[in-house]
This record gives sequence, structure tokens and C-alpha cells, in this order.
Amino acid sequence: MAQSRRERFKETMEHRTPERLVLDLGGCPLSGIAAKPRAALMDLLGLDPDPAYTSDANSTRLDERLLRALDIDTRAVGEILFPQSEQAGRVSDVETIDPWGVRRRFTGRHWDIVYSPLANATAEDLEAYPWPDPESIDTARIERFGEVARKLYEETDYVICGEHPIFGVLEMGCWVCGYETFLTQMIAEPDFVLRFFDHVFEFQRRVIELYYPVVGPYIHFTSSGDDFATQLASFISPAMFRRLIKPYMTERIQLTRKYTRAAFLHHSCGNVFHLIRDLIDCGVEILNPIQPCAPEMEAESLKSAYGERIVFHGGIDTQEVLPRATPNEVEESTHDTIAVLAKDGGYVFAAAHEIQDDVPPENVMAAFRAAREFVPARS
Repeated sequence: MAQSRRERFKETMEHRTPERLVLDLGGCPLSGIAAKPRAALMDLLGLDPDPAYTSDANSTRLDERLLRALDIDTRAVGEILFPQSEQAGRVSDVETIDPWGVRRRFTGRHWDIVYSPLANATAEDLEAYPWPDPESIDTARIERFGEVARKLYEETDYVICGEHPIFGVLEMGCWVCGYETFLTQMIAEPDFVLRFFDHVFEFQRRVIELYYPVVGPYIHFTSSGDDFATQLASFISPAMFRRLIKPYMTERIQLTRKYTRAAFLHHSCGNVFHLIRDLIDCGVEILNPIQPCAPEMEAESLKSAYGERIVFHGGIDTQEVLPRATPNEVEESTHDTIAVLAKDGGYVFAAAHEIQDDVPPENVMAAFRAAREFVPARS
């Protein structure tokens, strides 16, 4: 009897070899596809656009017909939860202010930060700042997420991801205080940084307590995102990570596990090779996105160093291969990557990040075809 999707995911998490790979596209907030290649892929598959999925070009939810056509094993529920705030609002059609006071402007594809409210702030400013109230979050929305998760859990065999409801502590610091300022403060003013993280974690804690008791019983993995690295190296040293970030991340994961048995996926772009041991210590069980063009993040290096301790998610190059290779070259590269990362289990197939506008739909099809047809060697 063929293994079910969830049985294959369980074997993958246990570092055993499933009958075939678990395939993810849009099953977590970090494995999606942008609107332009999504529409092109739908057209290639002969699927007419569905207004339910195309009315919001920024939506990460994918048309169910597309997921079924590619035989995707994962489905996602939930999203970042935003509190009510008097300082939040829409400035114009292209500019908004979020509940933390960060102003963003739409630049054609992304909402880029144009104002950080705590740039050059003092410790006194932190205490006086109007931090958002987690009790203002719409709990009816959480209940709706829980109902969607329950139905998927009871009525399907999909592997369900409960998307993370909160942002990471480091990215919050960089957004609210400004990247250059905050990274400098991590060196020059660590007490300020720790106090900032205390405020952020106070919010995180309560959101976790609201979200995961409702969604947690029905999910198989959950996610978090916080970029710790550039293409070349981590933003900060491992020692600084251990001192300033690791305690908060560890407590976040421990608290999440009070409410769900779901595996914990963490996303960080770039070269995080020298932070992986600490991420494992924090409780991370799945590492995304495996950016193969970054030094030391090649499949062979990762599998050799950490293949028995963590599950890899992603790894199919979105910088060079998917946008620029021919479909045959994409299939060959995909096969080569899978052969390394999937050896002895511990690998979920996905692109190395969201599939961007420069990726032809034929190459998306080629990558997922190679993954779907790949038969892992079982001992």
C-alpha cells in the first residue's frame, strides 16, 4: 500500500526515506510563487484565472487547482496577526504605517521601509513608546483559521502548516529602529537591544498563547522567519547570536510547543552555516530555504555537517537555475540537488525561496516534475 502524504512527512522528519518526496509550493509563507509566474503557470496548465485567488496580487494563497495539478502535499493556514493601533493606517494608495509605527512605500513589487520610528532611540524612549496591545487582535480571525485547519486535518491527507503569527525579534529591531542603527546597537548598546527584545517578546508570548491553542492541534509544522544573514555571511557573529537572539528564539519555540506537536521550521536567507548548530539548540527542526548560491550552503556541505540533526526544506536555486536554465537543465540540477539532500530522508522539496517574476513557467514545471518522479533509494 502506498504511503500517505502525512506518512511520508513523518518518515522525512524521522530521517527515514519515504517512498517519494514531500512536495511543497505555497504550503508555508516562504515557499510561494509571485503573481506573474503564478499566472503564467496557470496558463501553461490550461487553467483559467479564479477571481478568488487573483483579486489580491499580493496574496500568497495559491489556487487549489494549481496545487492539485502539481500534486503538492502541503497546505497552509493562518498568517501574521496585526493588533489594532492608533498609529497604524493608510497614508496613501502607495504608503502605509503599521501598528509598530513603521512606514512603508510600495515600489512596484515590495513595500519598502521609508521611516523607522525608533531610529536613534534611547532606553527611555523604549519605555515611553506606544507598543501594540496583543489583546486588540481579532480573535474571531484566529477561530476561522482554526476551523480551516480542522477541516483540512479531518477531511484531507495534506500536510498542514500553521503559518507564523508573529515576526522575528531581529527583523523587528531592524524595521522599527532601522537596519544600520540596530545592527550597530547590537555591538555598542546590547542592553538597549535586550530591552527592545523584551518588549517584542512580551507581545510574541501573548500572540502565541492566543493562536496556537486554536490552530495547533491540527497542524504538522509551523514556521518562523527572521533573516540572520547576507549572501556571504551572517549579520552577526555566532557569539552575538547566542547572547542576544538565541534566548528569545528558544523561549518562543518552547512556548509554541506547549500548544502543538507540530515541527518547527525556521527561515533565514543567506549563509547561516555557522548558526545552524545554535538554531538546532533553539529547537528548530526544519531549515529553510537552503540558498545554494551562498557560500557554505551547498547541498553537500549541509548534508555532511547537519544531515542527521535537521530537516532541509528548499534548495532549488532561484537565483541562477530556475530563471536562466533550460527546462532540461532545471531537471538535471533539481535531480542532483535532491539526490544529495534527500539521501536517508530529512528533505522537503521546495524552491530556495518564493519563485520570482523572472522564472519561466516551463522551468517551474520541470523542477516539480523532476521532484515528483524522483524515487529515493530506500535501504
